[in-house]
Amino acid sequence: MVTIRVMREPEADPAVALPAYATEGAAGADLRANLPDRGELVLAPGARALVPTGLRLEIPEGFEVQIRPRSGLALKHGITLPNSPGTIDWDYRGPLGVIVMNAGDEPFVIAHGDRIAQMVVAPVVRARFETAGALSDSARGDGGFGSTGVG
Repeated sequence: MVTIRVMREPEADPAVALPAYATEGAAGADLRANLPDRGELVLAPGARALVPTGLRLEIPEGFEVQIRPRSGLALKHGITLPNSPGTIDWDYRGPLGVIVMNAGDEPFVIAHGDRIAQMVVAPVVRARFETAGALSDSARGDGGFGSTGVG
């Protein structure tokens, strides 16, 4: 079990729940909107907004937090995260905001305390990069962008 230390912003509403897993098998913990003045945000079709969570995280070295869309919001309302998955590096200590986009056809209201995204804690593997004169062969070769089938 990895421990993520969480600190609330001074202006954050302490009644808004901390990130939490909805079920025993959930990989992602739900993140909630912590809006100024405990209001709401109306997201027009095609619009993007940075939604505050009122939180800062202390992620252990060697881990990251990935911010991902909630599937129900995506399917039912077209609400997604344009930079999904968003990455929060272990050494970042600033405010946690979620970039939300309305890809749907109708305005969408985000209310104070609403679940807006999910966060997944993951280990980080770092690589060493080196130049090479040639690369080894593979069955796929240089085929990409739909070369293995439709799409």
